[in-house]
Amino acid sequence: MEQVIRLYFWVLFALQEAKLRLKRLRTLLCGKGAKATKPRASAAVSTSSEPHGEREEAGEWRSMDAEAAGGEEVASDAEPGASGTEARSKPTGGHRLGTGRLGAEAYAGAERVVCRHEELAVGQRCPVCGQGTLYELPPGGEMRIDGHALLSALRYELQKLRCSACGQIFTATLPAEAGEEKYSARARAVLAIGRYSLGLPLYRLQGYQAMLGVPVPDATQWDQIEKVGDCSYGVFAYLERLAAQGELIYQDDTSVRILSLIGENLTMRAQAEAMGFSRPKERTGMYPTA
Repeated sequence: MEQVIRLYFWVLFALQEAKLRLKRLRTLLCGKGAKATKPRASAAVSTSSEPHGEREEAGEWRSMDAEAAGGEEVASDAEPGASGTEARSKPTGGHRLGTGRLGAEAYAGAERVVCRHEELAVGQRCPVCGQGTLYELPPGGEMRIDGHALLSALRYELQKLRCSACGQIFTATLPAEAGEEKYSARARAVLAIGRYSLGLPLYRLQGYQAMLGVPVPDATQWDQIEKVGDCSYGVFAYLERLAAQGELIYQDDTSVRILSLIGENLTMRAQAEAMGFSRPKERTGMYPTA
């Protein structure tokens, strides 16, 4: 009994320390089972001289090996009649290589930065072999994704000079790309898309911009979005004028089932048939128009 208890604790610590695999433990405790060197045939056409009991015992040991080793002996447990090429041709599952990755051409809006060799140029001698000359190939691509706020700020520090005699102050002028207004047309468009396309509440965008150091109050956002609406209203009015000149109006009608109206329609059809009409004069359709 003492030896059994010591063996139990030894096995327990060996498994906890991952120093002993289940397959090896089974071999130590039960010995090595008989392993078939050829794929197993079916019981009906088996011509092996091995007794039936021994074949069952060998199959049991092989199933225990596969279960303990996590499928290490897949080749020996292949299905009867399946060749090696068929087993290799079966998909192993998982994603294919390269699936889900976007090429550099997909990033059409990425800013392009040209990187050139600092020491080498086209036409120079090869620094490795010293015999050939260097010529240019299509450039390679490396993508770097960075994070920015929806609205980014650019601060212009204008130099100021003051005359010590008259006190006149001379301020440097802004560059032409700075524009005249504080909020550009692109910034206003981003605010409108964030609110009405992405569904971002103005107060939530206010807190997000404050965390990034570019605060934009919700009231200011609304003022800038209203300017975008004023600009697009002219386009809307023109489209409305064009639609008014059309000869056809298309609408999306979807049929529904309203039990109370169905009962009324049946009553009207019965009254119309009693009066000799094929259909009632009143409208019986049920369509919610969008």
